[in-house]
Amino acid sequence: MSQPKRFRASRTLMVQGTTSDAGKSALVTALCRILTRRGHRVAPFKPQNMALNSAVTVDGGEIGRAQAVQAMAAEVDAHVDFNPVLLKPTCDQGSQVIVAGQAIGHMKAAEYYAYKPQLLKQVVAAHGRLVDRYDRVVVEGAGSAAEINLRAHDLANMGFAEAVDCPVILVADIDRGGVFAHLVGTLDIISASERERVVGLVINRFRGDINLLKPGLEWLEARTGKPVLAVVPWLEDLHLEAEDGLSRAGDSTGAADGLNIVVILLPRISNHTDFDALRLHPQVNVRFVRRPEELDTADLILLPGSKNVRADLDWLREQGWSAALARHLRYGGRIIGICGGYQMLGTHIDDPDGVEGSAGSSAGLGWLNLSTTLKATKQLHRVTGHCLLGEARAPVTGYEIHVGESLGEGLSLGVFALDDGRLDGAISEDGQILGTYLHGVFDHPATLNVLLAWAGLAAPAHFDYDAHRMREIDRLADHVEAAIDWSRWPMPEDVLTSADSVTPVQDF
Repeated sequence: MSQPKRFRASRTLMVQGTTSDAGKSALVTALCRILTRRGHRVAPFKPQNMALNSAVTVDGGEIGRAQAVQAMAAEVDAHVDFNPVLLKPTCDQGSQVIVAGQAIGHMKAAEYYAYKPQLLKQVVAAHGRLVDRYDRVVVEGAGSAAEINLRAHDLANMGFAEAVDCPVILVADIDRGGVFAHLVGTLDIISASERERVVGLVINRFRGDINLLKPGLEWLEARTGKPVLAVVPWLEDLHLEAEDGLSRAGDSTGAADGLNIVVILLPRISNHTDFDALRLHPQVNVRFVRRPEELDTADLILLPGSKNVRADLDWLREQGWSAALARHLRYGGRIIGICGGYQMLGTHIDDPDGVEGSAGSSAGLGWLNLSTTLKATKQLHRVTGHCLLGEARAPVTGYEIHVGESLGEGLSLGVFALDDGRLDGAISEDGQILGTYLHGVFDHPATLNVLLAWAGLAAPAHFDYDAHRMREIDRLADHVEAAIDWSRWPMPEDVLTSADSVTPVQDF
């Protein structure tokens, strides 16, 4: 094997993939936890993310959900510098562009491509601030490392790696098939300087006898001159919050006599991670459905968030959901709307300035006495408070990400009293329909139990989603740590197990 070159950004390691969903997010999450446990102060970083699952940071900005999870793995508060550019698609060829945590507008794909060179300086500056404050920065690429058509202005993969001069690990998913072609093909396509900065390969999601794979690994190392740092075995039933699309195990089956919940799979659904606590609850069965004819039996129907509320409301009507929801209510069912879904439950939604699409107004479903006006300024808040349902004043935690301002008499029947003095949400007079702006509303076990009881579950069992999430991060880290050949690791100082060698750094 050739010796890797010395890199200017020697405390930064970037993970790039041969394809989307190769395992970049999971590997970065695992490395953040492994290095943190070994005494390093670690920051995750993704130069550019495209995702509709996002989170609110400690400094009041918005970043991709995957970077928030990686911050949990590193045991640090999520910060806007962890993901300086976030794209939230609003249609097939356009996205809302978020820079340094704040939305700067909507751009079509060609417009954004021309704008990207201006963003590289901001991306490099954000990385520089992290290097000043942390011992290690673990970077996640986006999509494939070999998108030739996008290379000219790339800031998500090799364009960033070249700009800061950092080493790269290339990961490929063997479960999809073609892993050797993916790795060799990627290395053949990228430039010589980019190929030089690849310091090792990782094969992800392996099932079977490793001895049968060894001849292929020997050929791969001889063909590429790159060491295989790890063959990571398949990890059964891992729960890691999805970066964007629904995970491979979207639906869930909790118990035959459990609460049946249906989530309407809107075309532009956002923050579907809101429902992970429900999917994992042992007494809850969750299904994501598109068409009313798939509805079958449901105790509770959830209207999720949307990146284009009026367009998704039109889609609901076109699919026949208005009649299906009305029938569900006549038979005593319950409905919860979250964020965009909450806005849909009101009387109308106005978008006078075309914030999410064409300017105009849409009639809502009309089940909550409130109306919403979409405004250019996005509301970004981390919140705490308590639930007003029941008598226990169950604590609630969550975050707000919305451009709508809702007003009306229906708000007098709030659902949550927030510690900042505001009321959030609304509930119908008959008690069947509930709406809230709070993402993560099901995550606190006490409020989860209150809402499940309201929806009809007789005796909800205690389920602590946050504790489960942290156990899964640890399980992933243990799994990856055991798979890595640390004797071949390109940054040998990362193998240190003592915090004594770590230089204290300044907090944000």
